Amino acid sequence: MTNKISRTIAEQIALLQSRGMLIKDEQKAAFYLEHISYYRLKGYWWDMQTDFINHTFDQNARFEDVIERYNFDRQLRLILFDAIEFIEIALRTKLIYHLSQAYGGLWYLNETLFENIDLHTKHIEELKTEFARSCEVFATDFKRKYPTENADPKIWQSNEKPDAWIIFEVATFGTLSKIYKNLKHQLPQKSLIANEFGLNSTNNLSSWLETITYLRNIVAHHSRVWSRSMVRRVTLPRNARNLWLNPTTVSIQESIHQPKPFIAITTMVYLCNAINPYNEIKNKLLALFNNNPNIPISKLGFFNGWQNEPLWK
Repeated sequence: MTNKISRTIAEQIALLQSRGMLIKDEQKAAFYLEHISYYRLKGYWWDMQTDFINHTFDQNARFEDVIERYNFDRQLRLILFDAIEFIEIALRTKLIYHLSQAYGGLWYLNETLFENIDLHTKHIEELKTEFARSCEVFATDFKRKYPTENADPKIWQSNEKPDAWIIFEVATFGTLSKIYKNLKHQLPQKSLIANEFGLNSTNNLSSWLETITYLRNIVAHHSRVWSRSMVRRVTLPRNARNLWLNPTTVSIQESIHQPKPFIAITTMVYLCNAINPYNEIKNKLLALFNNNPNIPISKLGFFNGWQNEPLWK
């Protein structure tokens, strides 16, 4: 098997032009390709092609539009990361407070509070790993006061273990999401947390958190949200406590089955509204869309009339 030959920037530009891409300013195109790789940009011009085998472009495909999409996506990721911060910190705080108030600071070690013991064991190991590598002052102070006698820093002394309000502060969003999902369904604190996020169902919240965790990993690695096919799907609430989507809208039903980010983004706006009704996440998204009228946000799953949905008004 022979690998393809690496192309120079000039050759990359020539290749795009030979396939029909319109490039108004080759010098500016070279600048972008020097700082943003060809294959990273490929995801933004993919739908501009008329032939996906020979990779020929539509007659109106312009390199400038590709860069406009790229910059739009970058701004979108920054807004979504702000939303994720709201949600992650709130989830962490609620898990710490409600469960610690009911079952003490070491509740997370209590197997009787969890549905699946094997998963619980796995999640505790993840917590230990995250705590062992943390350089936060409260984590290093705890490890200084209670050094382990074992070579493995993840093995704690039997009598000294960090309380939830210490160890959960270094837990990742993914670990927090999994621990919440594995809590026993009959625990009133699990329902209370869902209620405080504006949901009547713990299953809904678990589904949303899993999807947001997936999207968080995309955003954190600076990967493309634009025209992304989502692996995770969310379950929609039957009776949302706050402004949501109209479940009878045909486009909403179609959106559920389309693996696009629209529903995930909408759930994030909903949760942020439940956390803080005065947050600016929705306004920032609306401003981004309004300031980029040439960007087809249908590639994100936004359908005709989405602005009329209760949550988005």
